[in-house]
Parts: sequence; C-alpha cells; structure tokens
Amino acid sequence: MSDTVNYPASWLIWFLRLVGIVSQLAFVAAVMPESWIIAITDALKLERFPETPLAFYLARHLSLLYGFIGIALIVVSYRLARFREFVGMLSVGIIAFGLLQGLIDFQSGMPIWWTAAESISTIVGGGLMLWLHRRCD
Repeated sequence: MSDTVNYPASWLIWFLRLVGIVSQLAFVAAVMPESWIIAITDALKLERFPETPLAFYLARHLSLLYGFIGIALIVVSYRLARFREFVGMLSVGIIAFGLLQGLIDFQSGMPIWWTAAESISTIVGGGLMLWLHRRCD
C-alpha cells in the first residue's frame, strides 16, 4: 500500500463538498416569504418579480432542485472511487449546462452581468471538476 496522497482526488472531494454545501443554501429560497423574493428581485434592479402562483412555484421548485443536487454532490464526494466515471460525465454535463444557461439568459433578456456571472461560473466550475477528475489516479 502506498503512503502517497492523491492530491487531485482530495481537491475534487473538497470541491464537490463546497459546491454541495453552497447549493444547499437554495433550500432557504424555497421556503422564504414571497415578499423576500420580490424584495431581492427589486434590490438586484431586475424586472419586478411576477406575483403569480406559477412564478413562485417555479422559483421554489428550482431552489429545491439546486438544494437536492447539493446533497447529491456531497454524497458522491464520500464515495468518489465508486462514482469517479459519473463525476467525469457530470463535469462535461455541467459545462454544457453553463453554455445553455448563457443562451437561455440571453434569450430571456437578463442583464449581461447576470448572464456572465451565472454561465461563466458554471462553465468554470464544470471545467475545474473535469480537470481534477482527469488528474485523479
């Protein structure tokens, strides 16, 4: 048995956990009062949040999805050897997701700062995950 430490795997584990923890913050948005959602939208100087059941439904469900993805990333981080190939495929999917986020944000008329922050951070995160994945033993 080797006593060497696989640093890329260690970094990948901690990266998955960090993203997983941050993603779980979305659970707060899933249960926050409607007035907070409206106030945050106003503070970001975006178009006023539509006060309709469908808009709140979609916002809350998307937040739940992000939160549960965070839980999944943490679970994967504790069984990285088992899920290594999945992590590689997931990282490519995250890069594609970031590209599609940018396209959808652009088509939706979101401000350029929103589109850049959201899509570029997703693409960079997926790229970092892929880079670490490829350097694991």
